[in-house]
Amino acid sequence: MARWFPFFSSPPPPSDSPANQSSSESKPERDEPKGSGFDPEALERAAKALREINSSPHSKQVFDLMRKQEKTRLAELGADKSRNDAIQAHSDIERQQRLAEAQRSLLQTEALTKAQTLRYEDELARKRQQTDHEAQRHHNVELVRMQEESSMRKERSRISTEEQIQAQQRQTEKERAELERETIRVKAMAEAEGRAHEAKLTEDQNRRLLMERINGEREKWLAAINTMFGHIEGGFRTLLTDRNKLIVAVGGATALAAGVYTTREGARVTWGYINRMLGQPSLIRESSMGRFPLAGTMSQLKNRISGAAAASAAKGGKALDNVILHPSLKKRIEHLARATSNTKSHQAPFRNMMFYGPPGTGKTMVAREIARKSGLDYAMMTGGDVAPLGSQAVTKIHQIFDWAKTSNKGLLLFIDEADAFLCERNSVYMSEAQRSALNALLFRTGDQSRDIVLVLATNRPGDLDSAVTDRIDEVIEFPLPGEEERFKLLNLYLNNYLKKNEENRDTKPKWSHLFKKLSQKITVEDDLTDKVISEAARKTEGFSGREIAKLVAGVQAGVYGRKDCVLDSQLFKEIVEYKVEEHHQRIRLASEGCQPLLFS
Repeated sequence: MARWFPFFSSPPPPSDSPANQSSSESKPERDEPKGSGFDPEALERAAKALREINSSPHSKQVFDLMRKQEKTRLAELGADKSRNDAIQAHSDIERQQRLAEAQRSLLQTEALTKAQTLRYEDELARKRQQTDHEAQRHHNVELVRMQEESSMRKERSRISTEEQIQAQQRQTEKERAELERETIRVKAMAEAEGRAHEAKLTEDQNRRLLMERINGEREKWLAAINTMFGHIEGGFRTLLTDRNKLIVAVGGATALAAGVYTTREGARVTWGYINRMLGQPSLIRESSMGRFPLAGTMSQLKNRISGAAAASAAKGGKALDNVILHPSLKKRIEHLARATSNTKSHQAPFRNMMFYGPPGTGKTMVAREIARKSGLDYAMMTGGDVAPLGSQAVTKIHQIFDWAKTSNKGLLLFIDEADAFLCERNSVYMSEAQRSALNALLFRTGDQSRDIVLVLATNRPGDLDSAVTDRIDEVIEFPLPGEEERFKLLNLYLNNYLKKNEENRDTKPKWSHLFKKLSQKITVEDDLTDKVISEAARKTEGFSGREIAKLVAGVQAGVYGRKDCVLDSQLFKEIVEYKVEEHHQRIRLASEGCQPLLFS
């Protein structure tokens, strides 16, 4: 229709109003027969319009306009077609994308399903393998149990047979031992009776000879004394009868008394000056150095002659054998001793140390052994001696460090109870003199020294001034001894207090009992075994080394309190129980804030 009548395909002219259009459109609807779908009115209008155009003088322009409108319409249709093609292409692309996305989702779903299937199969395989392994393990356990039962039956049978054989052997040995014991007893009784008779005869003869010698010596000395007093009597008689000799004697005695007095006072002044200049400082309580240079040389020579064996033992690394410590602590102490010795040989600066722990745990003894093993001189002072000095404390501190430099081997200065004057300077209880003494020590220890090893011992390390702890290179804790260490300490002190004393008593000359009453010998029964000592070590938990030494000293006193001087396990256990109760009572009194008792 638009091809043959292009005019009708164009939009209506602008002059036509919507009302006319609506009326023209609504009219055919009213006139159109109900049984037909074709509208002839449009054809009539088209024919009428065509006739009007042909009769119009502007028909050419109208047709040109119609052609332009047709071209425009065709261009619009082409643009619509292109747009529809683009929309169709975009729809195709989206459809392809949706298909690709669906395919990718399908592949992912298939991969996930396949992975889940593989995991499930792997889990089933692991469960099956675990079930097989568990069954095999149960089988092996049952097999091992059966083998163990068989071995146990065989072992019980073998043990029963061996016990029967050993019982027969023990019975035989017991009978043989009884026979031998009876034989030895009879033989020993005969020998003892013979020795007693011989000793009695020998002692009577020796006593008779000694009495004869003593009587001769007494007569000789009495004659000498009588002669001497006779000469003195003659001299006094001569002086009393001769006036000139009496005046000379009185004047000489007066001059001698004046000379003695002058010499004594001069020697006292000179001795005080030498003591101040060269002597050992008054704060030093114990030292391996002599009080004066010559005295130190003589004492070193004496120690070198008499203690060569001890020195060789110290060089051999056994200087700490008499000190019972925990193995790890003892190893560290030996390492420090070797390091100090090597530091001295290489002329390097010494390292200062601090020992802290409960009282009586061996801090002083370890410091002395370190000095001995490292080849240094040893000096000990107590912090409590500084406070009474007042303003003289600073001078005494400087004297100690100046005196320490006189040692050719180097000096280990051990300060016991260091917290007594090295406490925190912010304390309100610290006097100005104590603060000055602390500052003096800090001044002398500001740099590392090649002459002095400073070792501090304290029960309260938290009270020390921060500047003091800053000068410490090694901090070592000395705890209370454990059960094994207490067992070793008990054995050591029992050996020192009881057994060695008896050995020293036996080594004295046999004739010494003639001038001094011989004490009764201590006998240690065989029932005091290591098991009894180990039980005592277990009960003495919380004891320090000093308390264990006092315990053994109490055992020694208990032995001396018996008439027969016999130490058995019963007496040892009684004293241990008593000392353990004392220790617990002391702890209770300290915890209650009461004044503790002084125990021996």
